[in-house]
Amino acid sequence: MSEKLQKVLARSGHGSRRELESMIAAGRVSVNGQVATLGERIDTNAVVRIDGREVSIKQPEDVVCRVLMYHKPEGELCTKRDPEGRPTVYDRLPRMQGARWVAVGRLDVNTSGLLLFTTDGELANRLMHPGHEIEREYSVRVFGEVTDAMMRKLKQGVQLEDGPAAFKEIKRGGGEGMNQWFRVVLTEGRNREVRRLWESQGVQVSRLIRVRYGNIKLEQGLPQSGWGELSLKDINYLRDLVGLPEETRTFIDPRQGESRQKRYSRARRINAQKLQQRGPGANLEEPTPEQRKAPRRDPRKPSSPRGKAPSTGKPSSRTNANKKRKPNGRQRTRS
Repeated sequence: MSEKLQKVLARSGHGSRRELESMIAAGRVSVNGQVATLGERIDTNAVVRIDGREVSIKQPEDVVCRVLMYHKPEGELCTKRDPEGRPTVYDRLPRMQGARWVAVGRLDVNTSGLLLFTTDGELANRLMHPGHEIEREYSVRVFGEVTDAMMRKLKQGVQLEDGPAAFKEIKRGGGEGMNQWFRVVLTEGRNREVRRLWESQGVQVSRLIRVRYGNIKLEQGLPQSGWGELSLKDINYLRDLVGLPEETRTFIDPRQGESRQKRYSRARRINAQKLQQRGPGANLEEPTPEQRKAPRRDPRKPSSPRGKAPSTGKPSSRTNANKKRKPNGRQRTRS
């Protein structure tokens, strides 16, 4: 059975459908030696090349859908290569053979927070499509005075250069003076839409963090530039959200229950809590003042409290002497 070229390539992990349609339109894709056209259908025996390099074509049963949660920091670019050599979100992702990570949308260089990656280009395309109206929640710090009238206007909708836009939800999140935090929700992902909406009201966004995509929330404790693989339950939630059949396989070892990156982030969080308990400026590896004053111990001698013999794992002679023995009915004591 034949399928559309961009759909097959997206399923095989060669990019999102939108990216692949741009490649086909630019003449970068060929099928059986001929330049491909948009909407062209291919079968399983077709030889497909992108930029002259033959690429693999996978059947639906051969593809395992994987999804990563990535904590993007400010300063990283949502691109695979940067001519200026700046860091990108792809630099820290796990390497794969025969597949590639496809970003679900983008965050601009000055925005941090939740970014999803998947090996299924069709899933990425549907999650990004505005027709599915998937919620994206942001925590945003605004510099300037924000009135209730401005908030009502942002919910009702304002006219931007690329059409009308509005927040689905907007709530105050704290802060004093000219710097205040808000929680906002959008159902589309236009370029710099959150910033442009606020700028339309004469205020500036000084900090922007994406904290949720659908029901997938940025995991607390996940370090910046860190990633964690989503469970099969979360992957199937996303697939059901956009009308794709459920996945039955996973790359997470059920015996571990969590990825190595999540265990590392949990250890970092515990260390940070210990540092906070000991006060600002503390270092877990630095000795306390009491430890500095204590006499240094000879490492060749076992340490033991004064007046007591070191423990060897066996009862001491005094302990043996004080035990009651009943071979002849008498209590034996040591003089």
